[in-house]
Amino acid sequence: MSKMNIPLIGALLLISLIVCPVLYIHVGPSLDTGQLAVLKTLLIVAGCSSLFCFIVGELSGNNSQVDKVWSILPFVYCWIIAAHGGMHPRLVLMAVLATLWGVRLTFNFARKGAYKLKFWEGEEDYRWSIVRSNPVFKHRWTWALFDLLFISVYQNILLLLIVMPALVSMNSDVHLGMMDIIASVLMLGFIIYETVADEQQWAFQSKKWKMLKEGKVLDELPSPYSKGFNTRGLWSVSRHPNYMAEQAIWISLYLFSISAGIGIVNWSMIGALLLVVLFVASTSLAEGISSGKYPEYEQYRSVVNKFFPGKRYNL
Repeated sequence: MSKMNIPLIGALLLISLIVCPVLYIHVGPSLDTGQLAVLKTLLIVAGCSSLFCFIVGELSGNNSQVDKVWSILPFVYCWIIAAHGGMHPRLVLMAVLATLWGVRLTFNFARKGAYKLKFWEGEEDYRWSIVRSNPVFKHRWTWALFDLLFISVYQNILLLLIVMPALVSMNSDVHLGMMDIIASVLMLGFIIYETVADEQQWAFQSKKWKMLKEGKVLDELPSPYSKGFNTRGLWSVSRHPNYMAEQAIWISLYLFSISAGIGIVNWSMIGALLLVVLFVASTSLAEGISSGKYPEYEQYRSVVNKFFPGKRYNL
């Protein structure tokens, strides 16, 4: 992790601690007694998950424990909200879409070897070893603090915040309307877009690593595998099409709160906004690693947009 990313992560925590209550107080809506009771339940689940991720991560040395629940907790939260909201059609629709997102993402993560019968094992995200090597974490306690506050607690809070549009919509008596249709089409469309991007990446990386395991070196592989990174399909017009879709999915979920009559601007947007900030930070880290590993990556970076599809990379 570059030095500039450490302050950015600190800023994420500060934003969460300050902006969330400010938006809640000044933008609204205030949660009623029933919604607060549901929120308490969700916080208990998030708290238990945070504690689990921290303890298991520290004992096992595998800091991808949050990654294992990332695709599961949001749709669980949505179904809890829908159940307490009387299974209102809007809440059910939101929960179904979140479940489609979660099942697909869990499958994509599982086939990379993330889940094992020994639940504390599994493939760790390669970026955590890079982060641990930062001089900031030369003392064991500094890493443990980072693991507790950012990896375990912050990311679990974020997983809860991204489903807040469902909680604020829980007691709405507004019938399904055009905005719900728009939100559904967008969310489903971005889920499909992310699926295509992940499948293209999986096919490319699987073929590349198959050839490398046969004893070939990267420079000996046929193009485009010799580059080391994917430049085909959606990846030829966007450096991170899967990340773009992931952010857009949760922005689309926010639209349901507008349809529920909560208001065009309401505090439940904070989850989607913080997710965008997190992806900007994590993308910078990933691209720094790729630039150091692959000579052609900087050229690719200079041509192709980071998130939104744009100019095609033809080299």
